[in-house]
Amino acid sequence: MKEIFLRSLLQIVRRPIYWVAFFVLPLFCFMMLTSLMQEGLPSKVPAAMIDKDGSSLSRKVTQNLGGMQMVDLREDCNSYTEARHLMQEGEIFGFFLIPEDFERELLSGRKPVITFYTNMTYFVPASILFKTFKTTALYTKAGVAMTVMESVGATPREVTPLLLPINIQSRGIHNPGLNYAIYLCNSFLPGVLELMIFLVTCFSLGQEIKYGTSRHLLNMANGSIVKALFAKLLPQTLIWFVIAIFMESWLFKFNGFPVYGSWFWLTLSELMFVLACQGWALFFFGIFPNLRLSLSASALLGILAFSVAAFSFPVESMYGAVGIFSWILPVRYNFLIYIDQALNGIDIYYSRIWFVAYIIFMLLPFTLLWRIKRELANPVYAP
Repeated sequence: MKEIFLRSLLQIVRRPIYWVAFFVLPLFCFMMLTSLMQEGLPSKVPAAMIDKDGSSLSRKVTQNLGGMQMVDLREDCNSYTEARHLMQEGEIFGFFLIPEDFERELLSGRKPVITFYTNMTYFVPASILFKTFKTTALYTKAGVAMTVMESVGATPREVTPLLLPINIQSRGIHNPGLNYAIYLCNSFLPGVLELMIFLVTCFSLGQEIKYGTSRHLLNMANGSIVKALFAKLLPQTLIWFVIAIFMESWLFKFNGFPVYGSWFWLTLSELMFVLACQGWALFFFGIFPNLRLSLSASALLGILAFSVAAFSFPVESMYGAVGIFSWILPVRYNFLIYIDQALNGIDIYYSRIWFVAYIIFMLLPFTLLWRIKRELANPVYAP
């Protein structure tokens, strides 16, 4: 096994592609994403205004909307078509439309319709715009209602309970500043790590078949597929452990993300996450013992994890046939443990099932070891 370990280590040292996969790409993604999210909460999302009324009230609505922190009214469009083209070209993420005769109909008791559009292809900025647009529309309605009621003799003290019978206080538990980086960085960075582990694991085994060296690998392990795979992947595992610990330190120490739970369980989660990803990659290689097919399947699964694993869209709102795939990805359980241990700080008892999921991923390749051994013993490269 020592000879296989040293052989695998030399392959990593001698091939630049391993250096790029192990260090350059993950570290670049880690630093790029955290720097992009340095402000914490996205602000000044580009938007447009279509004012078909041109009244004092509509100008006041435009002024109020433009003064909000989350919106940057870059364009003043003359028509719906113009605003739609800007949104399709990516210049803006949404637009707010005030209809003709808006002030007159509102003051006369009719119900003019304010329309706003957001491009939900970009979920986060579109959601911010939607919330801001809706708030502006509601405040406009409340302001007009208050003006009308005060004009007939009602006092502000009498009007306020009618317009706002329940006073709502919103408190973001463990993330009072609504810092998006706390959520996104701790989900996307493990997703990048998962993708790279998938690709490197399948690539290293596929290369053995491609160059016909897999039979020699088995001979060095005296025909034991378990010893061959263990010694072959052990150098990779140790490197991934270092990268995972660096990622944890980068997020929680250097960037100061909160940790309300145990460092031990968080660290154990990262190490088990590496093993779970390698187990899942081995399982995929057992299904597709071919360099091209295993890399393609791993890349597809790793990329889909960023959306299917419920980082950008909640599982509860997905179609059932799509949402079920979120539970077959190791990064999903990494994120759930992060929420339990780092953000909520709850007892490990409530996260035990997610650690069991890691173990299941680690044991998956044992169901296909016979197939992997057969392919390694009889290497046939199919480009």
